[in-house]
Amino acid sequence: MPLTPVKLGYLPLIDAAALIVAHELGFATEEGLALDLIQLNSWAQSRDMLGAGLIDAAHMLAPMPVAQAIGLGPALPETDLVMILSQGGQAIALSNALTTALRDAGHDFAFTDARAAGLALRAVADRPLRIGVPFQFSTQHELTRYWLEHCGFADDISVVTVPPPRMADAMLAGEVDLFCVGEPWASFAIERGIASLILPGRAIWAAPPEKGLVLNRSFTQGQLELTGRLMRAIWRAGRWLDEPDHRGSAADIVSRPDYLNLPSELAERGLTGRMMISPLGEIRDVPDFIAFNARGASYPWRSLAAFFADRIARRHGLDPVAAMQQAMAIYRTDLYRLHLREAAADLPGASARLEGALAADFAVPAERGQMILRRDAFFDGSVFEPPFAK
Repeated sequence: MPLTPVKLGYLPLIDAAALIVAHELGFATEEGLALDLIQLNSWAQSRDMLGAGLIDAAHMLAPMPVAQAIGLGPALPETDLVMILSQGGQAIALSNALTTALRDAGHDFAFTDARAAGLALRAVADRPLRIGVPFQFSTQHELTRYWLEHCGFADDISVVTVPPPRMADAMLAGEVDLFCVGEPWASFAIERGIASLILPGRAIWAAPPEKGLVLNRSFTQGQLELTGRLMRAIWRAGRWLDEPDHRGSAADIVSRPDYLNLPSELAERGLTGRMMISPLGEIRDVPDFIAFNARGASYPWRSLAAFFADRIARRHGLDPVAAMQQAMAIYRTDLYRLHLREAAADLPGASARLEGALAADFAVPAERGQMILRRDAFFDGSVFEPPFAK
């Protein structure tokens, strides 16, 4: 029986691993799919190619379809985020000048305490900080802004958009003072001696949704069965990736010339959570630096869409309540349940929750008994409660 071709756009990051593994290890073939993985150069290209129908599905920053749904972006067809592809996987890098200032002030670069790191940075920053993020509507932007705003930075920050592979060059050229990016591009800057890492994204928000699988609504509605096959292939690849013993093999796979085209040891740092944080060779171990499926990581909570919509709407002068209502409709917990039930995925009993409420992993009701959700606390102890959430 011939395989059904599916064009899937992605950017070269370790959080594209589930897509790459689904193709390389046969999970897609088992679902009767032939994935055509198309490497893209920017997140805007991902959005625009999906909107134009040039690709069938996209590896996309989790806040991007939210911004599109609330009217911030070009006029394109409606989209659905049907599953989260990764949680975490980001790191914040500082210029050598800021690193030196922090070391001189006695900061220990422990890589765990976001408040201590932020206050130390506030004490040495002598001018407004230029922050590099991969896209205006990105988890990296939200993480970095949330962190700095809660550590005394107000209007004295500016945001610069830089594609992930160019982050190190932007810092070398003096265009940014710090950046937040998905691996392996933070490690790439360390390898070049351009920066040091101050925090992983998970030190700011313990379970930050990073990328999602996004399709046009015409696809999810008109090709329901094909949508399910694609989701199951990627979900099974994510389950394979969640086995610690598979992370080294995964690093070898994603680092191949067709994908990241970098030494596998760079990808392995983020996939294993053993991070080199400076050109001095300092190592920090970060448990669960990146997650794919385990403990509810791939579930597209509608409360996540509301969280992003609330923050984005307020910055752009939009009604946050209306924005949250629009955004929650595109995080498709219903399709996740429908298509992954037969794969025996854990399915929470709710579609929304209090974001940031779990200080530790916690058992919750599921369709089949209970499941464990990973902790998702914000570093400052805040909790986000979406309105009208079910």
